[in-house]
Amino acid sequence: MIAYLQGTLLSANEKGLVLLTSGGVGYEIAAPTSVIAKLPGKGGEVDLFVHTVVAEKAIDLFGFLESDDLDLFRTLISIDKLGPKKAMAILSMFDANHLREIAFREDVATLSTVPGIGPKSAKQILWNLKDKVNKLAPTTLTGKASAAPQGPQGEYLDTLAGLKGLGYAEDEIRPMIMEVFEDEPDLDAAGAIRAVLKKINAARS
Repeated sequence: MIAYLQGTLLSANEKGLVLLTSGGVGYEIAAPTSVIAKLPGKGGEVDLFVHTVVAEKAIDLFGFLESDDLDLFRTLISIDKLGPKKAMAILSMFDANHLREIAFREDVATLSTVPGIGPKSAKQILWNLKDKVNKLAPTTLTGKASAAPQGPQGEYLDTLAGLKGLGYAEDEIRPMIMEVFEDEPDLDAAGAIRAVLKKINAARS
């Protein structure tokens, strides 16, 4: 099985890329848009962790820039009736941190925004994913692997919900909430909200 590839980027589009290895072999590799967005220009060097699917009529390769993202992909496709295409669609919209939160919240509405996944499918996916969520290794903004958010999970999610209720965008506040609980794991939601608001005010001043 192909597990890792290194080579020169020949081309890329919204579905994947073609990678030319030093041996002169070009591999067509599917990748989520989150990976495509981080690729260098044509001719740049690329290293990919690869999941290989061998079918009767084809061999499909799925590429990721980080091993943690590959693990997340494999966690998703281990769910019954969730194949590689739907897993790629999910990873094109949500990173590991966001997907972990969606699973804990059982947020059917958010997962249903993925093309090809309706409310019924989203509910089944989340029901299965919640049991597997501890296997996910989300990354912080520094790109280093991290554990689940520090502090009680309920306090973390209550903080997220409270700040969203105040009108703050989830993508803006999630990293700040992570930082607050990493610095002070014993905070309750009210204290964490105040700490995040201080961070927001400091960043905007």
